[in-house]
Amino acid sequence: MILKFNPILLFAVLTISSGLSAQTITQFRGPNRNGIYPETNLLKSWPAEGPAALWKVEGIGNGYSSPIISGDRVYVTGEIDSIGYLFAYTKTGSLIWKKQTGREWMENFTGSRSTPTLVDGLLYLETSMGRVICFDAVDGTEKWSVDMLKDLHGVNVRFGYSEGLLLNNNLVYCFPGGSDTNAVALDRFNGKIAWVSKAMGDSTAYTSPALITLPSRKIIVNFSIHNLIGLDAATGELLWNRPLIGPGDIQANTSLFEDGHIYSITGGGNGAVKLNLSADGRYITEIWRNEKVSDVHGGFVKVGNYIYTSQYKPRRYCSIDATTGSISDSLKFDKGSLIFADDMLYCYTEKGMVGLVKQENGKMELVSSFKMPVGTKEFFTIPVISEGVLYMRHGDAMLAYDIRKK
Repeated sequence: MILKFNPILLFAVLTISSGLSAQTITQFRGPNRNGIYPETNLLKSWPAEGPAALWKVEGIGNGYSSPIISGDRVYVTGEIDSIGYLFAYTKTGSLIWKKQTGREWMENFTGSRSTPTLVDGLLYLETSMGRVICFDAVDGTEKWSVDMLKDLHGVNVRFGYSEGLLLNNNLVYCFPGGSDTNAVALDRFNGKIAWVSKAMGDSTAYTSPALITLPSRKIIVNFSIHNLIGLDAATGELLWNRPLIGPGDIQANTSLFEDGHIYSITGGGNGAVKLNLSADGRYITEIWRNEKVSDVHGGFVKVGNYIYTSQYKPRRYCSIDATTGSISDSLKFDKGSLIFADDMLYCYTEKGMVGLVKQENGKMELVSSFKMPVGTKEFFTIPVISEGVLYMRHGDAMLAYDIRKK
């Protein structure tokens, strides 16, 4: 396939985009992709056995992706006998349909990785083997697909493609990681190429990219294996890059933008950083860096002036002062993923413990915890909260817990 920049298509894309109102996007790590859920009236403590279980489904296959919930549907991916599937369930756990997505990753940590993204009745999914697919959310009909390896000259990485696809107006962004097609924007209605960016020509990472909206432009912030990069969302122009200093090759945490600053956390000696972004989005300046922070893929949240994340060495959760970058507090609860809702942190450790943690000005207190009743392998999935229900996934099983105050 010969890749060509199409200025006519790009003009049409920009023209249409400028007339669209804000979209409702259901995606990885919540409405704003920052791990914060706008739920209220939730329990502040749980019984010893955990909150009340509403239902459990099994048979979704191997995988580490999170479900997404929209309307009366729950969507989740999994791998069965090397084949990937996208499942649609009711909010009471009844299967509506399942659709094949192609071969999934079978070399190490087998199973699906990517969480689907839902916009205006269309589902977008990236498989670990590089297929970008658009489905009808109602009946699961496949609308179009693009193969990042065959069609976009992509180069897969040692644990398989893992990003939750980012959408903005009528573009869907993917990162094949090729030397000539490092990042690509596709028309979300037909999969045709809107732009191609070489970026740094670097191998892709495992990150789900973030979108920054400035008065003058929108910027895609994402990791590659060796760089943190900022791309113009409309054209793919590389605006800036920040080389990583450590040897680690697993960059998987989505960055956060707030009040003119970018926060990023990764492992391998790169730690946590706070960057100032210029008003026009073309320059970054380091404010602080803390190399002692070593969260590889559990995600992080920022609440007030504190960032909450987890550590590999030592294995625990910690809080970081966003002004100084220093570690403020730590919690001995192994390590893992976390999200935030209604003034509480929800922690899910890699050993299968689920914790409800009170946070206040950087201090953390474990209030309640319980052991996930299924599975023994790595617990890597990030939890989800929707309408007072906590959705947990481990491998072949997905469970729903009632966390609403009665």
